[in-house]
Amino acid sequence: MRIDKFLGNMGIGTRSEVKQFIKKGLVKLNGDKVKTPKTQVRPEQDDIRVNDERVLYEPFVYIMLHKPKGYVSATEDDVHPTVIDLIPEYQHLDIFPVGRLDKDTTGLLFITNDGKFNHHLMNPKQHVEKVYKVEAAQPVRDQDVEAFKAGITLKEGKLKPAKLTIGDDSNLAYVTLTEGKYHQVKRMFHAIDNEVEALHRERIGELELDASLEEGAYRKLTDKEMNLLNYKI
Repeated sequence: MRIDKFLGNMGIGTRSEVKQFIKKGLVKLNGDKVKTPKTQVRPEQDDIRVNDERVLYEPFVYIMLHKPKGYVSATEDDVHPTVIDLIPEYQHLDIFPVGRLDKDTTGLLFITNDGKFNHHLMNPKQHVEKVYKVEAAQPVRDQDVEAFKAGITLKEGKLKPAKLTIGDDSNLAYVTLTEGKYHQVKRMFHAIDNEVEALHRERIGELELDASLEEGAYRKLTDKEMNLLNYKI
C-alpha cells in the first residue's frame, strides 16, 4: 500500500496534505524520512510516524453510539442528519450503522466498517437478542404478553415469538426480539391495538448501552465487550 493512501485511510489528512507532510520531512518509515508519497508500506509491520508520533494500523473500528432522536440510521441522507454525522473522527474509514433505529428511536447503536460484524449481529439466523424499552399509549395487558409469546402476525406473515415484559408502570414495557423487521416494535404494538409513544434500545446480545454515554456520545468497544458479543476480529 502507498504511504499516502495509508495515512489518508488512518485519518492523518488528505492526499495533498500528506504530500506536504512528506515534503516537510515529517513522515518517517522505520526511522527514515519518506521522500515520496509512492513509498510502499506494510501497515501491520512497519513503524510509520508523522511528526514523531506513530500511526497505528486500524483496519476495522467498532463503536458504541447512544443514538439521539432526529438522526437517521444511514451513511447519507438528503433531508435528515445521519448517525455518521455524529462521528467525524472515524468517517475516513467508511463507517456505517449496524442495523438501524428509526429516526425518532433512541438508544444503543453500533457503528463499524466491518461487514462481517454487521452480519454476525443482524442476521436473523444468529438469533441475537435486541431489547427495547417501550412507552406505550395504553396500558400493556397480560393478554398482550401472551400474544407476543405466540407470535404476532403482520402483513409479511407470523413473526417469531417475542418476549414482552410489563414494567412497574403498565404503560411501560420491555420487548426482546431476535428479528429486525421494518418498524417491527411499533407495528407489533399497533397489532395489539396499542401505539408506541417512545422507543429506546437498551441491549444487543449480552451488551447493554453504557449508562455514562449521553445522547449523541460514542466510544470504541472494549475487548471485553467484543467478547460479550461473541465476535473475534
